[in-house]
Amino acid sequence: MTITAKDILSARVLIVDDQASNVLLLEEMLASAGYTNVHSTMDPGAVTGMHRRTPFDLILLDLQMPGMDGFQVMEGLKANAIDDYIPVLVITAQPGHKLRALQSGAKDFVSKPFDMLEVRTRIHNLLEVRLLHQRLANLNHALEREVLERTAELRDSEARYRALTELATDWYWEQDKDGHFVRVSGPVLEMLGLRVDPLVDGPAMAVEDDGWDPVQRADLQARITARAPFLDVLLHHEMPDGKQRSYRVSGTPMFDASCNFTGYRGFGVEILS
Repeated sequence: MTITAKDILSARVLIVDDQASNVLLLEEMLASAGYTNVHSTMDPGAVTGMHRRTPFDLILLDLQMPGMDGFQVMEGLKANAIDDYIPVLVITAQPGHKLRALQSGAKDFVSKPFDMLEVRTRIHNLLEVRLLHQRLANLNHALEREVLERTAELRDSEARYRALTELATDWYWEQDKDGHFVRVSGPVLEMLGLRVDPLVDGPAMAVEDDGWDPVQRADLQARITARAPFLDVLLHHEMPDGKQRSYRVSGTPMFDASCNFTGYRGFGVEILS
């Protein structure tokens, strides 16, 4: 994230001073140093509006002006701030105003009468910091947008996965981290466990002697308890009329962005003989 000399020399600079001679002096100094985007005003009341319409990268602000002094200008800039950075370099002939100016939000100060080398150096340094701050803010905004876009894409992908899974399989199911079913289709409750209270009214019910092979189902429940993925686990079920039906069930644990376990999801299909 490098700031070039061209970036600095093309930055937007505003000179605010009620003395035309001071404005001219600073304009000539900046022009001779190669700055190409310099603006000026002798009306301190216009500064806030100018900055709001087209933000400046640095404002050279005289503190002692009639009608509205530099401190009032800075208060106006803070009240209408477009970000948390107020790019002000104050110009003062009063040594006692320096600390107050810094406390009011100024980033630096220069004293009258001007030392031109000092003024150019401070302007260059402040612009470099300002442009770096701006570049970092832009990168953060871009990263936030990318995160939001990726999150939306993941949600869309998840929705498509669920829809396709439900269409392509006989059963789809999801459990939360405590083993409660939060989404289910088909007879998967009986296939995968005994706790069915989230989906029925009244107390929890235990499903026993319901025709499912107890060894197979215990093995499946042990895999879920261990948070292990499983694929095409075979389950047999004996119907009340004595007929045998067979199923294959698959599932995978779910984790959030911090790798915390959030539950299980999976699907099952009947094996047709």
